[in-house]
Amino acid sequence: MKVFLRAITVTIALFILCGFIYPLAMTGISQLVFHKQANGSIVESNGRAVGSELLGQNFTDARFFHGRISAVNYNTYKPEDKVPDKDGKTAYSGVSSGSANLAPSNPALTERVKKDIETFLIANPGIKKEDIPADLLTSSGSGLDPNISPEAARIQIPAISKASGLSSKELEGIVDKYTNGRALGIFGEPRFNVLKANLEILGRLK
Repeated sequence: MKVFLRAITVTIALFILCGFIYPLAMTGISQLVFHKQANGSIVESNGRAVGSELLGQNFTDARFFHGRISAVNYNTYKPEDKVPDKDGKTAYSGVSSGSANLAPSNPALTERVKKDIETFLIANPGIKKEDIPADLLTSSGSGLDPNISPEAARIQIPAISKASGLSSKELEGIVDKYTNGRALGIFGEPRFNVLKANLEILGRLK
């Protein structure tokens, strides 16, 4: 009986410690020290949440920077995502993160890249095919990448300037403003946040 009671006591103590005290303490600390990050790094505009700086979005307006290609449409629904259920009713099938996972030898990948190159060159006349940064033609492993390289942003400036009426100098300033360098100066590569930059453009267009 003593062993049984000791086991019950330890179980209850660990349940309270690990199931309540620890999670509440971590939640409290994160809300105090890393409030923005703990709540999803939400980006707001005019008091409204418009996205997260950690998740990409699909921008098609010629006045804005375009991000990377996403195999999952940045985790949003599209009409073609509807599939019939077992009763024949249509309902969204659900979305997730991930890549197309196509091998370099896959004809579907070659066709997709060719199509995206043609689309980019039409939207950005004067740019040579070989000058298009690779990250504008490839998707990330998650399909949710919010960033592109500064080079991928700058190559879009002439077209955005023409469509938006903003000067190239203004857009260069926006690229510099929303480009983050390597973490601790050595890890990763410089990255440009598309959502934040486009919100800046939107504010200047008003």
